[in-house]
Amino acid sequence: MNRIIRYCKDSYAELAHNTTWPTRQELTHSAIVVLFASILIALVVFAEDSVFKFIMDLVYRVK
Repeated sequence: MNRIIRYCKDSYAELAHNTTWPTRQELTHSAIVVLFASILIALVVFAEDSVFKFIMDLVYRVK
């Protein structure tokens, strides 16, 4: 039981004293980068899907 208590105390001490947290500005910047990257990837996937659909429509066109 003492090992668990010591582990909890050590974990708290490291989290409270040795961890560097990002500033609000850094966090906002990172969130914006992730947002734009996600939108860009979604647009690329959409474009690829549209091209493949167009090709499949040409290949499997019912006459």
